[in-house]
Amino acid sequence: MTGMLSLLGRRLSGLVLLMFATSFLVFSAMYLAPGSPESFLARGNSVTADTLQAIRDQYHLSDPFLQRYVSWLGSLLHGDFGQSLQFRQTVGGLIASRITTTLALVGYASLLILVSGIVIGVIAAVKRGTVDSAAIIATTVAMGTPSFVAAIGLTSLFAITLGWFPAFGAGDGFLGRIWHLTLPAVTLALSSAALVARATRSAMLAELGKEYIETARVRGVPERRIVWRHAFRNAMAPVVTLAGLVVSGLLVTTTLVETAFGLNGMGSLLVQSVNSKDFPVTQAIVLIIVAVFALSNLVVDLLYPLIDPRVRNRAGA
Repeated sequence: MTGMLSLLGRRLSGLVLLMFATSFLVFSAMYLAPGSPESFLARGNSVTADTLQAIRDQYHLSDPFLQRYVSWLGSLLHGDFGQSLQFRQTVGGLIASRITTTLALVGYASLLILVSGIVIGVIAAVKRGTVDSAAIIATTVAMGTPSFVAAIGLTSLFAITLGWFPAFGAGDGFLGRIWHLTLPAVTLALSSAALVARATRSAMLAELGKEYIETARVRGVPERRIVWRHAFRNAMAPVVTLAGLVVSGLLVTTTLVETAFGLNGMGSLLVQSVNSKDFPVTQAIVLIIVAVFALSNLVVDLLYPLIDPRVRNRAGA
């Protein structure tokens, strides 16, 4: 227990340092990018030097860089992400109105990735021959298919030709949302599920070829127990690591999928904010993505002792 608490403390300390460094890099990168927020805010008006200066003064854009960063970081620590330059409302409220759709999409896609990826990988490792070859071909094609190509193909087949699913919108209610998000979730999960399936297959083949598996078979242990009780459990460590990275990265890849399917989520909001130089919104979303990524890695680290007793013994030592 002491070892686990020590591990948790180190990971949380690293997370705090990571978020601090990320906040500085994100804040710096936005102001180093070409263009300026005042030029967007003054668009459509009679742009004069006095107008631009007034906008800079209103949003404190003329303040020294470090002063702006310290002020922004202080507000951030108090839960204030600032005000959107484009939408003229608080960033927190703006993200809150969009995050439900994104979380539903990412959760749906994560479930598809984990379930289909692990099941296909295990079946491919156990059922050698035709099944294994078919799984390899299918996962290779899926991994090599870009998201925008998958979005076009799935929409053309299942939304336009067959009419089974809607092509746009997030839907209302639980069942309506599941129905509307099915095509976007499959698009988002396709390549990642194939990657998890290949990793699961490789890890299972490695375990099934080890001496303790042969010993269990000689002793008459049922094959199903060998596969799920021994090989599967020991093969999960690398798969969990990969799955954690893949799932946490969905917040980044969801930008294209949300745009393709007309979903009003955080991904599409990030694209709009970058294009319009809406610094507060862009900074907040990027920090959220980094925080989710870091927390996912923390969860994976804490799951290791539950999966592999050897890790638990080392942590407790």
